[in-house]
Amino acid sequence: MTSARQYDITLRVGCSLAYEVTGTASLLLNVQPRTSSQHAVLFQALTLGEDLPSSEFSDTHGNRILRVTLAPGANYIRHDAILAASSRPDNDGLADAKPLPPDQLPAEMLRYLAPSRYCDSDKLADFAWQKFGKIEHGLPRVNAISQWIHDNIEYRYFSGRPDLSAWDVLQRGYGVCRDFAHLATALNRTFNLPARYVAGHLPDIGFPGPEDHMDFHAYAEVFVGGHWFTTDARFHVPRIGRIKIAHGMDAVDCAFSTIYGSASLSYCQIWAYQVERGTVGVGDPLDFSKRLDNRHTVQTDGPIVR
Repeated sequence: MTSARQYDITLRVGCSLAYEVTGTASLLLNVQPRTSSQHAVLFQALTLGEDLPSSEFSDTHGNRILRVTLAPGANYIRHDAILAASSRPDNDGLADAKPLPPDQLPAEMLRYLAPSRYCDSDKLADFAWQKFGKIEHGLPRVNAISQWIHDNIEYRYFSGRPDLSAWDVLQRGYGVCRDFAHLATALNRTFNLPARYVAGHLPDIGFPGPEDHMDFHAYAEVFVGGHWFTTDARFHVPRIGRIKIAHGMDAVDCAFSTIYGSASLSYCQIWAYQVERGTVGVGDPLDFSKRLDNRHTVQTDGPIVR
């Protein structure tokens, strides 16, 4: 079995953002990939306008956050990164495991059992037990929850709203990836399975996207038997090349920007695609003709070890 630290595909991920400021404003920026055994950052560049004042800290979930002071007028921010990753799909190499009861969970996992602003699991308990209560506890139940959401919640582009909780999404019956991730996270928590919301990039490797629409992506992770397992109800198939930016209780912890003051997002472009190693550098113009993804076949580079 290939080591988790051997990488044989190359990805380019990033974003270009513009903020219009009419008075004074600052923001928390959360766009840099987390350190992970599933990928290695080869090169990255972050441009903060005309040298906007900033400082970096780690939040309580270990996410890398930049505090940026914006200037009056237009502020342009760009993050671009080249990463090496594995062509192995989600959860490959993780053995089936038995879930731990709450009294045996590591203390740091206990918060991921609690209801939160957007993952209001306390409201979903009756529905969850009626729908999934007879399914074997652990990964079979995690997979059943994902399958049900995938089959019963309609995915609608541009239907997202910042005020919708998991309960609201269940009543509405449609949403975007954020809503799918909140519902999956909340439903797993009702069974005392630690679950967290995840935000990041997801290129279309081995999985063509007919809309060819690049954006930040949200999904969930569930802690079972000592491992975090990826569960993505939006697609409900193992995917390749996820690049995690942040995880937390829900979208509050994982927003790519949180604005304080009189500023608004006026432009947003996201990219996440596979390239041939050594052919693209950070800061190069975006050239989607160099994409190796958005097709059924998976092309790999020679492995590198980090």
